[in-house]
Amino acid sequence: MSAVEARLRELGLTLPPVVPPVAAYQPAVQSGVYVYTAGQLPMVDGKLTLTGKVGAEVTAEEAKEQARVCALNALAAVKSVAGDLDRVARVVKVVGFVASAADFTGQPGVINGASELLGEVLGDKGVHARSAVGVAVLPLDAPVEVEVQVELTEA
Repeated sequence: MSAVEARLRELGLTLPPVVPPVAAYQPAVQSGVYVYTAGQLPMVDGKLTLTGKVGAEVTAEEAKEQARVCALNALAAVKSVAGDLDRVARVVKVVGFVASAADFTGQPGVINGASELLGEVLGDKGVHARSAVGVAVLPLDAPVEVEVQVELTEA
């Protein structure tokens, strides 16, 4: 078991299977020493656990938890191409999208769910640049979507 997966276990988390694509794309691709994930939805066992707009049907706290799920799914996607999460040298960038009610402006707090999970799991390697963007709607009416870019150590 990798050190990262041991850390996940310490946190009471399990790396899920890679979420199958819902359209024509790959969950993650590697280019040189970088891995880019597709936008990860908060899917658990192949289903969204919440749908709707944050600030309307979904609370900011619920959405923050959903962003954690997205980040965990992103780590699974990274592992699918890197082979071992211990190869992650650092998370370079996180981009988070929040399906927002018209008056909701707390997108950074929602995407903190993903950022905090990456920090808890990867420590200093999880510190990253980030964008948190409010959007009108996301695929399948998901409240959040997160994509992650990581740098790997040489194989």
